[in-house]
Amino acid sequence: MEKVEATNFIEEIINKDIADGRVKAIQTRHPPEPSGYLHIGHVRNIVLNYGIAQKYGGVCNLRYDDTNPTKESQEFVDAIQEDVKWLGYHWNEIHYATDYFQKNYEYAVQLIKDGKAYVCDLSPEELSKTRGTLTEPGVESPYRNRSVEENLELFEKMKNGEFPAGSRCLRAKIDMASPNMNMRDPVIYRIQFNHHQRIGDTWKIYPSYDFSHPLDDALEGVSHSICGPEFEDHRPLYNWVVENCKTGNNPRQIEYANLYIKGAILGKRFIKKLVQDGVVSGFDDPRLYSLRGLKRRGVLPESLKDFVVGAGITKSNALLEPAFLEHFIRNTLNQVSRRVMAVLNPLELEITNYEEGKEEEVYLEDYPQREENKGERTYYFGRHLLIEKEDFIKEPNPKFYRLYVGAEVRLKGAYIVRCTGFDEDENGNVTKVYCEYLPDTKSGSDCTKKVKGTIHWINPSHADKIEVRLFENLIDESSASDVEGQEHAVEGYKLNPNSKIVLENCYIESGLNVNFEERYQFIRNGYFCLDKDSTDGKIVFNRTITLKETKKIWKWEFGKLLF
Repeated sequence: MEKVEATNFIEEIINKDIADGRVKAIQTRHPPEPSGYLHIGHVRNIVLNYGIAQKYGGVCNLRYDDTNPTKESQEFVDAIQEDVKWLGYHWNEIHYATDYFQKNYEYAVQLIKDGKAYVCDLSPEELSKTRGTLTEPGVESPYRNRSVEENLELFEKMKNGEFPAGSRCLRAKIDMASPNMNMRDPVIYRIQFNHHQRIGDTWKIYPSYDFSHPLDDALEGVSHSICGPEFEDHRPLYNWVVENCKTGNNPRQIEYANLYIKGAILGKRFIKKLVQDGVVSGFDDPRLYSLRGLKRRGVLPESLKDFVVGAGITKSNALLEPAFLEHFIRNTLNQVSRRVMAVLNPLELEITNYEEGKEEEVYLEDYPQREENKGERTYYFGRHLLIEKEDFIKEPNPKFYRLYVGAEVRLKGAYIVRCTGFDEDENGNVTKVYCEYLPDTKSGSDCTKKVKGTIHWINPSHADKIEVRLFENLIDESSASDVEGQEHAVEGYKLNPNSKIVLENCYIESGLNVNFEERYQFIRNGYFCLDKDSTDGKIVFNRTITLKETKKIWKWEFGKLLF
């Protein structure tokens, strides 16, 4: 196998395994549980497993960990496949943990025959009391020394559904005095009477994750089982299972650290509660960090993959500011977004010395960030325009480089204008601004006059009315916890009342043929995408992100500030 330059500690381990002849081919797996939608926390595992397989010329399988029938559904099975494809990855084969139930059962029977497993009659509560503590050994079950024959008979009856759920279990016989509590005769099979969405009522006993997962890896031919840090303490049990079941294949488990985003809600049950309570519109609400929500908000998969790479693959958990993710979102969108003019908070502007009814073509670049094929479109300048309310102030201010009486700015792609006055209502709110244009200053001409400010505008005669949705973090940052595992602490959070702001009186250039695949930079307003709520009679845009970072990007590995 050709040597591959390692970029992280996982690849260093893989390279050593290749050099030592431990493995001849690289095979990984992505093992999601089909009990919810994928979120940004899953992206790292996806990027690692599929990415490593690609890099080493190996394969990666998609394997559903479908051993919890009370929480799983075909809806989530389908959604996971769609989301993986959206990220740009393709699996070699699709498998299910339930595919291996018969083999899991046969291995369990063999363990009983080898004297390495026994049926235990202790209740879950009683069993928990016998496990001991970190400083005290556990207590052996009174059923630990049953004969092989009795254990085989009882296990068969468990399989046939002859005992109530929870009345018995099958435990591995390892070491009740082990300093690793996971090795103190762990449960490897439980009695469970639940209809399974895929296999129906075929099985009355279900293997534990710690038993089925290593066996499934071994049976599939996985070379490296790449997983989160919560499985590090389970690695000795993982190795014990594949070695004592004599699978003939011993995958290597490698753990990597988790990524946390400050204020991000990732826990499935908390997201579900937000949906049920009507706090968010659904699992694809753009304020959620689900892949569906991020996609609907306009985030591109390249940004998420760059985010994972940028954060690095470490052994220490990292807490990141949202700005760290936003940096990669902004960077991708800047390269691909079409520049267009849109006014979100319109204010009338009249060019008093421009002929009434006259219109003049101006030319705007579609993709000015490109070196080639920038594209160009025609728009129309006229006497009556719309600008942003924030681009005008009543009192002169030399540090304000937009409009006030006497100030000059350039209208994007058109002329320099000088403000001559304004109207206001009885409450002092500005309702209209008046300007004169300087005829010899059209963009693209030989004009040498310079001004400090350029603002965008809309000709209402050539504009489409749109609804615009502005999003911020769902959680009020002042209540966001900075501790590891903070994404599960929803109860202590306060919701941000400004997490979603809807603007209904907005305008965009007409004739753009907007579509769902394109990303748009509303000049000076941010990056936007078309929302699925759009209809023939109503155009809805979501703001993906603002143009500029509002906060310093920093990354914190627990106990250490990196930058």
